[in-house]
Amino acid sequence: MKYLVRDKMLAIGDDYWIEDEDGRHAFLVDGKALRFRDTLELKDPDGRILITLREKLFALRDAMTLERDERRLAVIRKKRFSLLRNHYSVVLGEGTELDVSGRILDREFKVEYEGELLALISRQWYRIRETYAVDVVREDADASLLVAVAVCVIRMAEKEREGPDES
Repeated sequence: MKYLVRDKMLAIGDDYWIEDEDGRHAFLVDGKALRFRDTLELKDPDGRILITLREKLFALRDAMTLERDERRLAVIRKKRFSLLRNHYSVVLGEGTELDVSGRILDREFKVEYEGELLALISRQWYRIRETYAVDVVREDADASLLVAVAVCVIRMAEKEREGPDES
């Protein structure tokens, strides 16, 4: 299943819909303004919070946490010793590690588990301006988690590109 994300609305305080490939609202990204740290909520169309995305405070390296039902679901960090410039690690609560690699700022990357493709993020399928797709390849994969991972990784790469003085 492919989900369409409109890039232009990634600022804190902005809310935007992520649609499925048939144009139906699938997830609402609710940006929480006036918070001490970067916080977003991924909600279903009925407004139920599926995943909370938070910037991790006081971390040695930039990190974001994903929470479900107020419990940590995953921590996302840029890999420290990576030959690839855009390489992130997603450590799930039970210790499973997902690998995110590719051209993050170009919206051309993949999410894998032990070499198996879980999701492919790409702009190439859509000519709609400032839109990219999160193609969840495995039917049994948690689509909300993979969409949240894509949003977080892009957000982290954008912040890194801006530099510490511009945040």
